[in-house]
Amino acid sequence: MNSKNQYTPLLMAVCVVVGIVVGTFYANHFSGRRLNIINSGSNRLTNLLHIIDDQYVDQVDIDSLVEEAIPQILSELDPHSVYISAADVAMANDDLKGSFSGIGIEFTLRNDTIHVQNVISGGPAEHAGLLAGDKIVTVDHKPFTGDSIDNAMAMRHLKGPEGTKVTVGVTRFGQKEPLEYTITRGEIPLKSIASAYMYNDNTGYIRIKNFGETTYPEMLNALVGLSLQGMESLIIDLRGNTGGLLTTAVQIVNEFLPRNQLIVYTEGRKSPRQEYTSNGHGNYDTLPLVVLIDEQSASAAEIFAGAIQDNDRGMIVGRRSFGKGLVQQQLEFSDHSLIRLTIARYYTPSGRCIQKPYTAGVSSDYELDLMNRYEHGEFFSQDSIKHEGPEYHTRIGRTVYGGGGITPDIFVPEDTTGITNYYRQAAMSGLILQFAYNYTDDNRQTLAPFTDWHELDTYLQRQNIVDRFATYADQHGLKRRNIMIQQSHKLLSRYLISRIVYNMLNEDAWTQYINTDDPVILQSIELIDKGEAFPKNDEEADEIVALNRVASGYPSMKSPVALVARA
Repeated sequence: MNSKNQYTPLLMAVCVVVGIVVGTFYANHFSGRRLNIINSGSNRLTNLLHIIDDQYVDQVDIDSLVEEAIPQILSELDPHSVYISAADVAMANDDLKGSFSGIGIEFTLRNDTIHVQNVISGGPAEHAGLLAGDKIVTVDHKPFTGDSIDNAMAMRHLKGPEGTKVTVGVTRFGQKEPLEYTITRGEIPLKSIASAYMYNDNTGYIRIKNFGETTYPEMLNALVGLSLQGMESLIIDLRGNTGGLLTTAVQIVNEFLPRNQLIVYTEGRKSPRQEYTSNGHGNYDTLPLVVLIDEQSASAAEIFAGAIQDNDRGMIVGRRSFGKGLVQQQLEFSDHSLIRLTIARYYTPSGRCIQKPYTAGVSSDYELDLMNRYEHGEFFSQDSIKHEGPEYHTRIGRTVYGGGGITPDIFVPEDTTGITNYYRQAAMSGLILQFAYNYTDDNRQTLAPFTDWHELDTYLQRQNIVDRFATYADQHGLKRRNIMIQQSHKLLSRYLISRIVYNMLNEDAWTQYINTDDPVILQSIELIDKGEAFPKNDEEADEIVALNRVASGYPSMKSPVALVARA
């Protein structure tokens, strides 16, 4: 009999027991953020695991059973209640914490080998002598290559407590023999503001990757820096921002709202309604503002966008957001594993919960939602967006929708110009990333003098990058299609050069490069130039509300016709 099938009934029993125990203890017996397991009304439930351990016919690893049972129980609740093992807690919290303890590199795993893509400035690896382009082949004097190596294993070996040491052996271009470095791990900062610069003479641009513990001070620094450069309007880019801490999103929204404006409220069966409002201390409450979102903007990013939209504080541009309106509480077990349990829903100021529909215990439809949106045509046509539930209204009476993400005020479709089957295959296969990395690695000495993306772009435009890629791709299984390559030439060139810019410079340079002809950015600049980016002053807002009441209508708006691990 298959051993897995043999233990299925036992596992199901344990699932039930653990579910009851976790539910009982969470509801009645937790202090702070740690669950305390104590006796409840029936000792039979808590004793069952001891009975199994003591009397079951075969040896059973109780810890493994519980480790398997808890995730299955939580998956029956909703898509965002999850269990995180003690071994994975640190990694799961890194992005929110704003730092991690490791050697200070960004790497990719290619051909079963760790390739150092970037050495973080000021980090332990830089002090030890590692360089971008090095290939790590040994860790603590043991071989560290092969198909058994993955990102998770690499991070487990290279990360570690501050002050501990790890020895890595690397091969380097131009060196015949491997080099060995002993690195003392340290605390490595993780920036959540990926880019902040003046897009033009008047408009600043800030891209926020996530909302973590350090995002608010990072944001204040970025705003001050842009203000000193003459910023008169601002674009905040939340595309691809999957969320983070609710409190951080609230802090940042507060900078852009006048006093006593509702930002968000949460409410659940055991969680009384809690409102978050602006305190009037924000320094940018009259700055014309555009917020960018897409289908990967979720959670705290949606709190931010929803607060700006419902308060008529700025314009939301892009595509409908992900639709995560559930609030998780992090609760720790005594072994330092934890669960993130959904305890409430959050609601935007107009009263809409933007959580998209889901069926408890059925993850497939939820996980395929973005693919279904794509196939339905939502990425290309505003008319394809399906709104579920009632209409809601902003402070000045504009119609907004709940039931599945934030729908932008100005929809900008995904640009399909120049996309061919050849381009799709090149992008989906990973060949573009592979070529860009190989090209960077082979030409680092030539590219090193270019410290500005404009100069690097000018040089690369003369290097026949697309033709070189087509030859490389043909040698790696993607047949050359000259007509399609010509049709997709601009897209291929942009993608290839952007990755080389990222590899040689940094994420900020990459962002600035791809923003130069981004249709969403261009649409935002047009809104700002026409004076259509809010805020409206109180007198204008009152006038619009009055007109709405008389006409039973709403103000018209113009409708205009995306990889690296750290250790």
